Amino acid sequence: MALSDRSRESLLPSFLYASSSSARSFAATPSRLSVPVPAPAPAAAAAGGGAPFSIQAPKEKIELYSPAFYAACTAGGIASCGLTHMAVTPLDLVKCNMQIDPVKYKSISSGFGVLLKEQGARGFFRGWVPTLLGYSAQGACKFGFYEFFKKYYSDIAGPEYAQKYKTLIYLAGSASAEVIADVALCPFEAVKVRVQTQPGFARGLSDGLPKFVRSEGALGLYKGLVPLWGRQIPYTMMKFASFETIVELIYKHAMPVPKSECSKMTQLGISFAGGYIAGVFCAVVSHPADNLVSFLNNAKGATVGDAVKKFGLVGLFTRGLPIRIVMIGTLTGAQWGIYDAFKVMVGLPTTGGVTPAPAETESKASA
Repeated sequence: MALSDRSRESLLPSFLYASSSSARSFAATPSRLSVPVPAPAPAAAAAGGGAPFSIQAPKEKIELYSPAFYAACTAGGIASCGLTHMAVTPLDLVKCNMQIDPVKYKSISSGFGVLLKEQGARGFFRGWVPTLLGYSAQGACKFGFYEFFKKYYSDIAGPEYAQKYKTLIYLAGSASAEVIADVALCPFEAVKVRVQTQPGFARGLSDGLPKFVRSEGALGLYKGLVPLWGRQIPYTMMKFASFETIVELIYKHAMPVPKSECSKMTQLGISFAGGYIAGVFCAVVSHPADNLVSFLNNAKGATVGDAVKKFGLVGLFTRGLPIRIVMIGTLTGAQWGIYDAFKVMVGLPTTGGVTPAPAETESKASA
């Protein structure tokens, strides 16, 4: 059930709303991304009524591509990436151990059995703190900077080329965002892998981080940055470009009405479905680098050459792939669902289905 305007305002911080406009909200149409809605009647705008503990946000819209818009996208990225990665920590734990010790962890089911026998049920969430914090930081940069770079590159290209080469803009924007996002993620990922694959190394982030730094120095936290880029940049390029394309195709060929006429729940369902399909592609293209990241962060002084010798070329592409397809498909679908649900909650349109209009087009239309 959709949130009412009043309940939505009660939940959201005021910094998400632009101070330069007095419009209440906006509606998305196929030709224009935002159309101001007339201001409410004075009686409806009165501050009285409602629950006594509610803090009402300013009754103004979030303008597309304003600082408040990017702040909202950043907050949505934190929620979508941090929570979903933490939720699949047990799968990630088994996957990492299957990559490092395939003799002991032969399959998904046997891997869970080994962990349960050796570490108990609590062991399934070992490393959840660096997972939550690391992927929250990554999500903030990934989604926030993606929206920024997508608009930035669209403006550079101009209206005609932005439409013609929109897939290239999605690829360039997501790659640029992920370069920044991985710098934020890398230290947490290094500690997470060490905690999850070396029992007894540390209980979590609070004791694992200083122990890691004492052992390998602060720069050791970034030992896996290049392989992490190798894993995450192709993953994110596939995640965003394929999602945008899949969602556009769904609205174009599978829906009987335009996106603007679909209910919010329908739009969110399409976001999840598009995200899940995109996640399968993501898992395949990024898996070799994922094996490298797990190996390098587990073994002190290890090199990429050592990893290739251990895994073999075929193993680099296939070891742990089935579980990662399940994990990343679910993860990516949930991330897009949560991200777009957050955008809907703050009054923004869901992602995809409408090509973003460059600034020049909007300014000409409003002139």
